[in-house]
Amino acid sequence: MYGCQVELDGLPNGGHFQYAYEGKDFLSLDKETLTWTALTPPAQITKRKWEAEKSIAEYWKTYLEEICVEWLWRYLDYGKKTLLRTEAPAVKVARKAGYDGRETLICQAHGFYPAQIDVTWMKDGEDRKQDTLMGGVVPNSDGTYHTWRSIEVDSQERDHYQCQVAHDSLPEPLDFTWEEPASNQGLLLGVLLGVLVALILLGAMVIIYYRSDRGSDSTSVSVPPEA
Repeated sequence: MYGCQVELDGLPNGGHFQYAYEGKDFLSLDKETLTWTALTPPAQITKRKWEAEKSIAEYWKTYLEEICVEWLWRYLDYGKKTLLRTEAPAVKVARKAGYDGRETLICQAHGFYPAQIDVTWMKDGEDRKQDTLMGGVVPNSDGTYHTWRSIEVDSQERDHYQCQVAHDSLPEPLDFTWEEPASNQGLLLGVLLGVLVALILLGAMVIIYYRSDRGSDSTSVSVPPEA
């Protein structure tokens, strides 16, 4: 089994080459030192033989850092519409009341691609992973993913917490906080204003119709000229 990795700037980043025998790890290459790691006692024989012939390790180092990288970029180009596409997450922070002045903040990320994402609860810029419950990255029916992170906080310190989201689709990590929903009073006022405007428009239409109807039903009377 072998493989290589590259950064987006094209530079190689790691690589591995290893053998297994009868379902167990057998021998692996350390390409930086050009040595082989024997993972079972019988592999010691092959290790000594291959390390005596340095060209074997040198060939695989060249393959992993050059040939493999060239082919990897070629495959990425063939499938770039799928492999390199990104979809930014839609993030929402919800709040669930608890007891004794405690509450739970839930950071939900939806509709992102690829699946790799970093969602972290922060308090005043400090990582709070040790206090965070983590949901798995779960696929959606459209090929995107969703996940969540929750943290229990003191309700008096709610404003000190931020949900930080980092993803390949974002130029830089973004912070999200819980926001107070719009008050019901404001919503009711908006509804009442809408009803009032509708009634005014309806009244105006009735008046216009009434005047138009009377104008069409009127008759004219001709007065004969005086004798």
